[in-house]
Amino acid sequence: MRKLIILFFVGLAITVSSCRQDFVFEPSTGDLVFSKDTIYLDTVFANIGSSTYTLKVYNKSSKDIKIPTIRLAKGVGTKYRITVDGMTGDENRIFHDVELLAKDSMYIFIETTAGIGDANPSDFLYTDQIEFDSGANLQKVELVTLIQDAYFIFPNKQNGITESIPIGFNEDGTVLETNGRNLSHNHPDNGNEYLFKTDKPYVVYGYASVPSGETLTIPGGARVHFHANSGLVVQQGGTLHITGSTSTTAALENEVIFEGDRLEPDFSDVPGQWGTVYLRQGSLNHTVKNLTLKNAVIGLLVENNLGTPMTIENTQIYDCSNVGLLGRAASIEGKNVVINTAGVASLACTLGGSYEFKHCTFNNNWSSSKQVAVLVNNYYTDDTNTQHAYDLQQANFYNCIIFGSNQVELLINKSTIDPANNWTTPIFSKCQIRFNNTNNQFTNNPDYAFINDTNEIIKNQDPDFLDINKNKLMIGENSAGNGFGNNVGVPFDLINTPRVLPNIDLGAYQHITFPPAN
Repeated sequence: MRKLIILFFVGLAITVSSCRQDFVFEPSTGDLVFSKDTIYLDTVFANIGSSTYTLKVYNKSSKDIKIPTIRLAKGVGTKYRITVDGMTGDENRIFHDVELLAKDSMYIFIETTAGIGDANPSDFLYTDQIEFDSGANLQKVELVTLIQDAYFIFPNKQNGITESIPIGFNEDGTVLETNGRNLSHNHPDNGNEYLFKTDKPYVVYGYASVPSGETLTIPGGARVHFHANSGLVVQQGGTLHITGSTSTTAALENEVIFEGDRLEPDFSDVPGQWGTVYLRQGSLNHTVKNLTLKNAVIGLLVENNLGTPMTIENTQIYDCSNVGLLGRAASIEGKNVVINTAGVASLACTLGGSYEFKHCTFNNNWSSSKQVAVLVNNYYTDDTNTQHAYDLQQANFYNCIIFGSNQVELLINKSTIDPANNWTTPIFSKCQIRFNNTNNQFTNNPDYAFINDTNEIIKNQDPDFLDINKNKLMIGENSAGNGFGNNVGVPFDLINTPRVLPNIDLGAYQHITFPPAN
């Protein structure tokens, strides 16, 4: 009996407690606290969705409150969208009776997709407000986005099928294709797409293609942004001319810039945001001057253009997830080229070819024990473990810096089949190279004979770069490459500083005096 009485009172206590009005929500009184009073959504291109931004809302009072409305001031017609603690409300614009416990907080997530016509015509800003409650209790958080107009290049779509272009062949000869389209001489929105304009940037979805017989010219000041899995393809018989010039300010006003279409600062150095610039086999007569390319999978892919050397000058390639500059049986002449940080190699000269680089800086601090700054080989091995060799006509490096975070930053791989007929030993003249010959494993390899020639090579000494992490590979006064170079016919460095004997430095830059550390 006693046990039954105890159980009765326990049950009664539970019943009473379950009926308690612990959460009686009172109307809000306009005392909310916000993590920010203005949310600046970084610059977006017209009609392309932004990233998601966060606002945190605090109820610092000791009372549970109910906010009658949380809404965007422009109502359902606004180009902003919000979610409130996971709720979508009325079309992601209006929310009713939102509850917030005492001493608690909630998250609001904000996005926008706006056109240039939605923005203020004088400053291209698109604005709105998140309003909390109304009347005397009204509180506001400002929303501000800069809308940037652009020329858009994207494949056409008809009957649910997206237009495609050829990018190569499978092993059985089947044509490989990807989403994209040929450029047009008379596009209804962009005009002549074979001569890029500089009044506003280009945004490319899929692959923009330069067909046979056509030349794409991209002048200094042009800005090209590539969406994920997008890029530029120059087909057999096509030509690419990038014609930038030296800039005088940090804005790189005379450079051509290739990068991804995510404009937020957090994406400025994220590798692999877009595909590649692919100069296919049989494309010809390419020139690249004063290009800054960053955040691709492969920056420039040059394939079997022997007989029509590609010239690349005063060019910077940064933060590629695979390779910065990849040649496949290619012919490339480079001067004042800087490549920094890549998942496999900053520069890869593969499947033979003909390569000559003067006053170039190849550095790789990718966080891997396998990455290198420079790779040279003349073969590949297929799925059946059969080796296929090609002619390496030359691989010459003059006054170059080859460096990085690993013990060996230069890898030379020669085919083991008929090597004498397919191989010319690479030349490294007046170069600075990171190469620790651990256990003397390269000592008897004739292709690495250069590593002990102190007249031609500076080995394992500090280049004294300004700031590797910020892609500032200027060298300082304490660089081992200061004054070590010869005159190889490149009279100015990447930023147009004269090179005069006896003070010719290694790499793409003459040395500078670094600003004092903070």
